[in-house]
Amino acid sequence: MRVMALDWGDRRVGVALSDPSGRVATPRCVLATADVRRRGPALTELVDDAKPELLLVGLPLTLAGERGPQANKVRSEAGQLAHDLGIPLEFWDERFSSEEAERIVRASGGDSRQARGKLDMIAASLFLQSYLDARADREGEAEDE
Repeated sequence: MRVMALDWGDRRVGVALSDPSGRVATPRCVLATADVRRRGPALTELVDDAKPELLLVGLPLTLAGERGPQANKVRSEAGQLAHDLGIPLEFWDERFSSEEAERIVRASGGDSRQARGKLDMIAASLFLQSYLDARADREGEAEDE
């Protein structure tokens, strides 16, 4: 199952895709949030090309694991997007994915300020991989029963 993950921000949306088997996440691109909101050509071309079977959107929970105003906004906007695209939607905790993406860029010798857009797609790939791993674990447990 191919999954498209979105790290939804006020200015940018980081995009990551799984491989067709749904095992490996890969950063794909960064889109302007305004373009995503208006279902611009970059988004529609990406969806047409990737043919995702599931849209996974990172939910920006508070440190206490609760939904705040930003999480509610993301849920609303992503819900409308999934409806418009006709793709099932799930949400996944994205806490700390941006910080981990910054650590990865710094560890590779990059400047996180210059790589700001790249951080969004790396963050999307991090929480997508977490989702894929959790799903594989659940499937493995079901097979063991």
